[in-house]
Amino acid sequence: MSTRSSTGTSTSTTSWVAGATGSAHDVDNLPYAAATWPGSATPRLVTRIGDHAVDLAAAGAGTRWADLLAAPGLDPLLAAGPEAWAGVRGWLTDLLTDEQAARDVVLLPVDDLVLHLPFTVGDFVDFYASEHHATNVGRIFRPDGDALLPNWRHLPVGYHGRSGSVVVSGTPVRRPCGQRKAPDEPLPSYGPSARLDIEAELGFVVGRGVPLGERVPTSGFADHVFGVVGVNDWSARDVQAWEYVPLGPHLGKSFATTVAGWVTPLAALEPARVPLPGQDPAVLPYLTESADWGLDVEIEVELAGEVVSRPPYRLMYWSPAQMLAHLTVNGASLRPGDLFASGTVSGPERDQRGSLLELSWGGREPFTAGGRERTFLEDGDEVVLRYSAPGAFGRIALGEVRGTILPALP
Repeated sequence: MSTRSSTGTSTSTTSWVAGATGSAHDVDNLPYAAATWPGSATPRLVTRIGDHAVDLAAAGAGTRWADLLAAPGLDPLLAAGPEAWAGVRGWLTDLLTDEQAARDVVLLPVDDLVLHLPFTVGDFVDFYASEHHATNVGRIFRPDGDALLPNWRHLPVGYHGRSGSVVVSGTPVRRPCGQRKAPDEPLPSYGPSARLDIEAELGFVVGRGVPLGERVPTSGFADHVFGVVGVNDWSARDVQAWEYVPLGPHLGKSFATTVAGWVTPLAALEPARVPLPGQDPAVLPYLTESADWGLDVEIEVELAGEVVSRPPYRLMYWSPAQMLAHLTVNGASLRPGDLFASGTVSGPERDQRGSLLELSWGGREPFTAGGRERTFLEDGDEVVLRYSAPGAFGRIALGEVRGTILPALP
């Protein structure tokens, strides 16, 4: 039962929404999405509680947050900064735990929602922060050389992606075409990728920006990052293998990157913070952390209806705070809506690998999915990434990332 404090706010942590308490979407979660539903013409900002969502424009009318919550997505709230982020989250918690508010809040069934891209993606940077993934890839492609290149343990390696091809979960992905050249072929050919892959990742959504010429220290991570999203950075491995020397990924990556429709506030992941596994050699001073920003996020990779991998994010070598510090150390600007991602998340075991390249060891060791042997993606395949983490009251669920492969254009 809720009571009210002398300031008029609810002192309960139990939600009045039926089925929310003890669920993966209790008041310790409260992710945001841009959604439409029957009868709504344009996207509106919502938050999830249990199996329902709250229309924030309606619920927030008359509050100090009304203008931020009346937007069709997260953009204004991202730009408002950490004081507003905390204020809105506190107001929402009070709203959803105060029984007197129940009569004034309209709940929408989550199953009735159509999710849209929750924020306008600015710049997109993808990192390569898993030592296990980087080592596996090195062993696959450089079996007689060093698995990790000399710079890998000194800086978070990354590349700038294409923000215009970032799509929301549920958007079909068209098989890309491009140049491919097998090692035994004298010349490249053009056609559909035959080695289409996934990359199970975790993404970070920038809120407060910084102007060109400034930088963000590792200690400023939570002042600039609003929340997290699941990410599938689809990859055409045959196109990538031919094009990436000497400048890195281009067409093998730029055709689609899928993000979750729900953005989980960074505050919800406070109980999931853990130390990094360890870094050797010691990092340069600008990458040194004064607080732990490893995250105990578990990922589940489902292909053709079967779970094929469970990558653990807690084993990542580089933290998101280090990624952000490195991204801006040269004075690169940040804007609200910028997105950076971890790169493929993989663990030391075969069933912890976050890409099909690793699961099939470059296509040479097929694995089982959907009752038969597989290597890379086939037309019609559906991939689902699911995420969970410790929350304040139990385990919370992050938004899933779903995509189905369509045939290449003729």
